[in-house]
Amino acid sequence: MLNIALFGAPGAGKGTQSSYLINKYGLSYISTGEILRNELKSNSKLGLEAKSIIESGGLVSDEIIVQIIEKFMLEHQDSKGFLFDGFPRTYIQAYILEGLLMKLHSSLFALLNINIDDNEAIKRLLLRGENSGRADDNLEVIQQRLLAYHEKTVPVLDFYKEKGNLVNIDGIGSIKDIQKRISKSLEASLSQQWMNIVLHGAPGSGRATYGKRLAKEFNLEYISTGDILQDEISAKGKYASEITQYMNKGTHVPDEIVVRLLEKRIAQKPKTNGFLFKGFPRTMIQAYILDGLLRKHHTNINTVINFDVPSLELISRLEKRGKTKNAMPYDKSIESIVNRLREHDKKTSQVLNFYKKQNKVIDVDGTLSKDETYQNLKNIIQQELKRKRD
Repeated sequence: MLNIALFGAPGAGKGTQSSYLINKYGLSYISTGEILRNELKSNSKLGLEAKSIIESGGLVSDEIIVQIIEKFMLEHQDSKGFLFDGFPRTYIQAYILEGLLMKLHSSLFALLNINIDDNEAIKRLLLRGENSGRADDNLEVIQQRLLAYHEKTVPVLDFYKEKGNLVNIDGIGSIKDIQKRISKSLEASLSQQWMNIVLHGAPGSGRATYGKRLAKEFNLEYISTGDILQDEISAKGKYASEITQYMNKGTHVPDEIVVRLLEKRIAQKPKTNGFLFKGFPRTMIQAYILDGLLRKHHTNINTVINFDVPSLELISRLEKRGKTKNAMPYDKSIESIVNRLREHDKKTSQVLNFYKKQNKVIDVDGTLSKDETYQNLKNIIQQELKRKRD
């Protein structure tokens, strides 16, 4: 989902560029003033609450505004993204928007700031006043608006600058010139966006086999928790001895260690199109952790591929694997295999439902031939890449 906040001083041309962005990227437009007026007209519960405040001479609180924004977003869940115009206006509202988007399993892709200096803003607004007859486009009012802009909204730019998703656009030139600059900046940022996929399925479903092939073909970084733990042991890293102790006991390595290693791998930011996660997340706690890790890099999980294989087929596969050099400790007997599959289903069913609620799960029939299954997986990733580009 492409979420953009549009910023700029009065007279920067936000209205003109809003229309361009909405049409080009298929975004839903969120203007706090507009959606507030719609709520007032509809006499909704929120609208009536806001109306009461306005009629008493007060200002509508951030609490009501954010509820109205959330309602609008939930009513437009099929949108490709949202363009925020007029929100966030303050440093506090920037935090509010971050929290709201996190609640909705999304994030702000970029804050586009159309840059013009005060002299240019005054010149444009005075000209607009002459042409439109707007009473508020006079020098005294314009100067007050610019002062308010610098005092309240410039700190918002610093907020997103620190997050690394502030995009400054030179606002001097023709409308088409500015549109070209916006498009160029956004396309450059979009091309750097990762595509992140979770390979979900029970032991024996084929995640590792297909995951490594897909990673190689699509230039994705394959991340298996089992592999990164073994790599840490082989490299005699900081956590090697602790990992070895847990493995020797046959118990799971704590999330604290696994997450540190995942964080390190992701932070390396390899020249890749994204990540394929196998074996993580297994629990709801890990799902939340992964969400947080990816948000630090302004990205998230795009798709969860669920390998659908019947239990009897899984037992047969794991029993055969138990006779090879690739055998896992639990492959040695039918009883241990069944217990392992039950444990997996118990822990991971919540994770799958978590992603299903976000409409991110795609089921793949894991009982087809290797070639058929792989082709289906390729089609999914190609479609995701196409959607990412669009």
